[in-house]
Amino acid sequence: MATTVPVLLLLLLLLCPAVPEKTQPCNYTLTYLYIGQSMPSEDSPRFQATGFLNDKEFLNYNSKDRKAKPQGPWKDIEEMENWEEESQLQRAREAIFMDTLEDIMAFYNDSNGSHILQERLGCEVHNNISSGAFWKSAYDGKDFIEFNREIPTWVPLDPAAWNTKKKWEAEEVYVHRAKAYLEQECPDLLRGYLNYSRHILDQQGTHYFLIPCQPGPGGEGTYLSTMELSVLPQDRDAYSCLVEHSALAQPLSVAWDGRQEAGAGSTVGTHPQ
Repeated sequence: MATTVPVLLLLLLLLCPAVPEKTQPCNYTLTYLYIGQSMPSEDSPRFQATGFLNDKEFLNYNSKDRKAKPQGPWKDIEEMENWEEESQLQRAREAIFMDTLEDIMAFYNDSNGSHILQERLGCEVHNNISSGAFWKSAYDGKDFIEFNREIPTWVPLDPAAWNTKKKWEAEEVYVHRAKAYLEQECPDLLRGYLNYSRHILDQQGTHYFLIPCQPGPGGEGTYLSTMELSVLPQDRDAYSCLVEHSALAQPLSVAWDGRQEAGAGSTVGTHPQ
């Protein structure tokens, strides 16, 4: 009988794909996930940022305490990061992010509605060489805008995103700043983190999975919820995700699907088939 994993608040993980079962040797990723809500619940922050090294959360910041804090084993590595400086960077990111959410709501003339903006950005290094980068946003569970670093330009994926593109590209430095971050600053930052983290990320044995739970079509909002479980690879087919939410007519059970596995370069906004 399959083991179920209860999740009370369902989130459509458009920007948070499942972590691959195995991390290839000398292959590392740095990923930031941002979530902004126009009408958060009493217990939820309006803005939250989470940093991952491969599949492991190492940083968390939210709009309530406005402090970037190390997570997991990184709590014991004080010299890895200047956390006050990181807090300042995330506060600046919060301001830009929430302004963008308000602009989108104004475009759709829905300033009083409940809406969510999500963003996923980061980079990958393989054998110490930059091998990939990604920066993409979604609004209310649908692709919104992404950065194409080859051109470089911001690519609108939603009608409101044309205004966002115009605003961001009014100052040309914003485009070049994004390209420089993805191609140089992010990989350099990741290499620096690896000086303190390689022994953690290269640990052998049990693999970890972030299991996404999807509600199917419908619903006015999207939410984010992940659980990190210690699962042996040969046992993963015995797990499913149980979703209970007021928006669902009945609880939803989602079995583990190998198609949910995705690497750092996965496309944001993949919807259930």
